[in-house]
Amino acid sequence: MTRLARALSFVIRFAIVGLAAAFVIAFAWPQAGAALRTRFGLAGAAAAAPPAAAAKRGDGPVSYADAVARAAPAVVNIYANKLVTERQLRVFPDPLLRRLFGGVALGPAYQRREQSLGSGVIASADGYVLTNNHVIAGADDIQVLLYDGRVARARVIGTDADTDLAVLKIDARRLPAVAVAASKPPRVGDVVLAIGNPFGIGQTVTMGIVSAIGRQLNLSTYEDFIQTDAAINSGNSGGALINARGELVGINTAMLGRASGAEGIGFAIPVRTANAVLEQILDHGSVTRGWIGADFGRVPIAADSSLPAAPRGAEVLDVYIGGPAAKAGLRPGDVLLRLDEHDILDPSDLRNREAALKPGTAVTLSGLRDGTPFRAALVLAQRPRHSSLGEG
Repeated sequence: MTRLARALSFVIRFAIVGLAAAFVIAFAWPQAGAALRTRFGLAGAAAAAPPAAAAKRGDGPVSYADAVARAAPAVVNIYANKLVTERQLRVFPDPLLRRLFGGVALGPAYQRREQSLGSGVIASADGYVLTNNHVIAGADDIQVLLYDGRVARARVIGTDADTDLAVLKIDARRLPAVAVAASKPPRVGDVVLAIGNPFGIGQTVTMGIVSAIGRQLNLSTYEDFIQTDAAINSGNSGGALINARGELVGINTAMLGRASGAEGIGFAIPVRTANAVLEQILDHGSVTRGWIGADFGRVPIAADSSLPAAPRGAEVLDVYIGGPAAKAGLRPGDVLLRLDEHDILDPSDLRNREAALKPGTAVTLSGLRDGTPFRAALVLAQRPRHSSLGEG
């Protein structure tokens, strides 16, 4: 055996003996490794490793306090006051008079002050506030309570009943404007926070996720609601729905109450809709939309039909006298399938697309009438207010 081979054999035997000794020591004294690391000053480095590994376990924050701190100062409490006139009911004590006049008569009229509670979002540093139209409808005095405790009187700049939005103006200095989400719209599963004044108890924050998008409730003409399970209660209307970065993604608007058996089902108007209404009201004092001049509903199908449960298109339900649809010869029962070169998905899709076009725009509608294809050319008018609509 050469000298090199003998040296290599010695090293291998020594390593085997060392490993065997280490195994015996570890089995008999499990804390030996920690004791040796402490003796040679290596304990600190070993203890520092676990937090780094723990930090990689998830991407979500452990607190949304920064998001709330960014958005909460721009959310205000709204107190809308109005005088309500009522008449007392007077009960006749005489049985004969009760028989002749139904038992009751109207007494003298009296007035009482009624207050509705809501929330709002400061949209700009110069004092424009977004809220829901139903919060301030009919109010003759609107008070706004700011985050820092100041109270300001608000005046109505414009309202849009078709989206249930209103724009107020307050005169105050050093107003914090909300940051608007400039990225993509929220997705189902995104974390959201609702900030408002539920039941008048003061500013409150609730957390949930986006449960669905594009919801239709038939509460207003144009709807594209964000559904969330963040708690929304009476008084939250007009408040902010924000993302985990503290950016506005919606205006809280409605809820399904427990009276209907629902829990955790609230709705918000997307911020893109709110911004579009805000810009038009500031520029023109009102919202201008294109109008075909007809009401639409889902396309009906027979129960024994092989068609899907929700076929595309929209059925004409009513045609308004003197409107573009009437002039173009549209009739109730017509099924509209295309607007210009784009397919119509459903009635909501058609309403939103006609509203996005300017009055005076020429369009072509195509569809089916009694199963026969047809086309109709018309020029969109400006959508009138609800009070001036009259069906034909």
